Formats: sequence, C-alpha cells, structure tokens
Amino acid sequence: MKPIQVFDPALCCSTGVCGVEVDQALVSFAADVDWAQGQGATIERFNLAQQPMAFAENAAVKAALERSGEAALPLVVLEGGVVLSGRYPSRDELSHWLGLTDATDAPSIFSAQVAELVAIGTAIGSNCEPCLKYHYAEAKKLGVSAADMRRAVDLAQKVKEAPARAMLDLAQRLLEPAAAPAGSKLAAIAVAAAPASSCCSPAPAAPAANAKAASKCC
Repeated sequence: MKPIQVFDPALCCSTGVCGVEVDQALVSFAADVDWAQGQGATIERFNLAQQPMAFAENAAVKAALERSGEAALPLVVLEGGVVLSGRYPSRDELSHWLGLTDATDAPSIFSAQVAELVAIGTAIGSNCEPCLKYHYAEAKKLGVSAADMRRAVDLAQKVKEAPARAMLDLAQRLLEPAAAPAGSKLAAIAVAAAPASSCCSPAPAAPAANAKAASKCC
C-alpha cells in the first residue's frame, strides 16, 4: 500500500481539531485518516507551524508553495508527486489512492453528533477548558445524550492517562537499583500507576477516604 503524505497549513495541533471553532473539513479528514490507518494505510501529516523543514526539504511541496503560497495547502503527496492541492481529500479519494476500493461501500456513520463527541474527547486530551465548554454546548444542541458525552470523556481520559502510567512504570524500573524506600513518594506513585492489562483499562480506584480530595481539580 502506497504511503501518503499530507502537508497541512499552520494548525494549532497535529490535526487542528482542538480549537473552539473547529473546521468541519478538519474533523472529517481526521476521521478519514483514522479509518484509513485502521485499514493498514500509512499516512503522514506535516504541520507548517511545527515542521517547516519538512516543507522546505520536499521539492514538490516547495515548488507548489513558490507558485501559489499557502493557498496551495493542504497538499497531498503520493509517490513524490502532488495529487491534490488546496483542500483535503475525501474518503473516496483516499480509498482510490490506497487501493481500498471495497471499503468505501460501507455507509459512513460520521455525523455532526459524532464530530462533537470526537471534539469533546480531544478537549479532554488537550486540557482545553474553553474547547470542552463549547463542544459540550454544541453536543447538547444536537441532542447528544449526557451518557454518550460521559463515554467520550471517560475513554479520552483513559487514553490520556496511559502514557503517564507507562512513564512512571519506566521511571520505577530505571530507579530500582537505587532501591527507593517502600514508603517514598516515588514508590507510592509507581504503585498507583502500575500499568493495566490494556492502554484504555480503568485506572485504579481511589480509596474511599480520599474521595473528597479526588473531586478537586488540583
């Protein structure tokens, strides 16, 4: 399967879906990229704000920018050549380039409600308070249930906590030769953050005595 490179304009993050007013084209494309990667595709995205050298070092991209400036972005490169400029590709176009013709027969389940659930999860992952407030209000307008929003929040939090648990586990293993005292703060943190059976498994429940303290943001 041929790899695809996408050169994005300057975005606030790697996908551009963490702001208060999210472009629907960015939300749809992020979902299409996730879908294609789930089919085994390789899709790389380069953000002009964060990876300018990738733009300068690619001859086809550099030439397109010299001709049209930032109006050429987003820009899609396949096998070293530009196949699309000025807009994001549709799922059908991605399928055609990747040879996933059969996969496009399935009806899309991506709706405005799903988009808001994705945005809510992204807000949790990026710790963006105004984003969460905005997308919560938009989801309510679209009739998204509180239960579905809670599922999106819980899943996003589990995914967000996984790297922290893994890093604390690594720190504990690296520091084992130093034999941290059993009652030390590092030991207590490492025990509480012991990795679960999967990346999205629930974090260990807090003791009942600490329930009140756990409810505070800090």
